[in-house]
Amino acid sequence: MAVFSSCDDMKDMPTLINLPETPSERGRLYLLSEGLFNMNNSTMGLIDFEKKTIQFDYFTTINGRGLGDTANDLKIYSNKLWVVVTVSSQVEVIDLNTGITIRRIEFFDQNKKARQPRFITFYENKAYVCSFDGTVTRIDITTLAIDGVVQCGRNPDGITVANGKLYVSNSGGLDNPNYDNTVSVIDLTTFTELKKITVGLNPFKLETDSQGDVYVVSRGNNADIKASWSRINSVTDEVTQTFENLAAINFCIQNDTAYLYNFDFVKNSYWVKTFDCKTEGLISDNFITDDTKIERPFGIYAHPTNGNVYLTDARSYTVKGDLLCFNRKGKLRYKIQNVGLNPNAIVIVP
Repeated sequence: MAVFSSCDDMKDMPTLINLPETPSERGRLYLLSEGLFNMNNSTMGLIDFEKKTIQFDYFTTINGRGLGDTANDLKIYSNKLWVVVTVSSQVEVIDLNTGITIRRIEFFDQNKKARQPRFITFYENKAYVCSFDGTVTRIDITTLAIDGVVQCGRNPDGITVANGKLYVSNSGGLDNPNYDNTVSVIDLTTFTELKKITVGLNPFKLETDSQGDVYVVSRGNNADIKASWSRINSVTDEVTQTFENLAAINFCIQNDTAYLYNFDFVKNSYWVKTFDCKTEGLISDNFITDDTKIERPFGIYAHPTNGNVYLTDARSYTVKGDLLCFNRKGKLRYKIQNVGLNPNAIVIVP
């Protein structure tokens, strides 16, 4: 195991690091940190495993400016990095090889009101972004121009593609405690809403497995209604199963294994579990098998090939958090401290 950190006076400069003696890491890891709400301090860092360097504020170093306020999602598609920045209401499209911004796409309606984009997904030659104003925006990958907007439900907070359709979670999160409990199904050919599926209260993240099943986390209300995790059949567009014993608040799916975590804000306790999306059964009731402790899990990501699983720790939400890498057996490989304020999303270029 190795622990890495950097000096504050060199926070924007590449920092030499020592990787574990037998690392399976190759390529580059990009890490998004949302910062603090209304503080305009989101960052995107880069860990280059070939060069053995870390740049904690890579985007600013390359572009000479900040990302904006509350960066919420980070994806790779068409040899570009796509960063969704909610409060600044924009999508930053970045060249994957140089880190230079190609275009900032503004998300405002005809009345110049911010749409507040949240998450992004892709299908064929289009990007689809769900926004808190109740819309999904379609972007042409080639021209990087918005070419369609469709209405869905209240405060969409997650998006995925399955079986030629978009699935969008309508959280109603801005109407607390009057949350929504639906997932919109949008036809990608006509770009119209087909129906709404009733799920748990306050639906959030959506992901799809190899069989076309759509899994959705519903976060409840942190009071009398607990979080839940459900599976939607993308052929029938019906909820086929709700896993009452898996009250996850965040998850990711890689190679048909789901990695889920829960955090209890009252007890300050958490768990991390693994689940087989083919058999629909639990693999492990406790993914972390050593004595590694996390203060407040925030982001979760699984490597596409080498089996590593990454968790971010937001700590108190007001100080810089950490990145932890576990092997497939749930043992800590390394920890990188102080990577950014509220680190929430990871992508890897192997």
